Amino acid sequence: MQSFVRAKLHGLRVTGADLNYHGSITLDAEFCREVGLDPLEFVEIWNKMSGARISTYVLYGAAGSRCCILNGAAARTCQVGDEVIIASATYGAIDDVIARKPKVLIFGADNTISDRVTYDVFRDAEGRLDMRILGPGLAG
Repeated sequence: MQSFVRAKLHGLRVTGADLNYHGSITLDAEFCREVGLDPLEFVEIWNKMSGARISTYVLYGAAGSRCCILNGAAARTCQVGDEVIIASATYGAIDDVIARKPKVLIFGADNTISDRVTYDVFRDAEGRLDMRILGPGLAG
């Protein structure tokens, strides 16, 4: 078994930090549903501004709110406005990743979706592993 990217939110801006909450990250439910992040799923969070890397679990926030709120101890790792990358992982064999085709949302400054891409892992004509990033305007 290997660990692979399952879903990713790239460049999402932190909209809140609540130190006195019991923990986790609250994310717009629409974002989560689109890439396949489940409630209470563990995710890695990488802060592009500070380099902080943490692990916590997902809570669904209000759909359409564009929220990204760090709660509890996680609130100490990010400031409102920081850009973060949020990724979940799955365990399996390479054929599982080939079948899954992980989804990625890329965000603009106001947490609107600026791009949608898919990680497409495949075997070439000789059976070697390869990959491409598929999305609008990308030549896979």
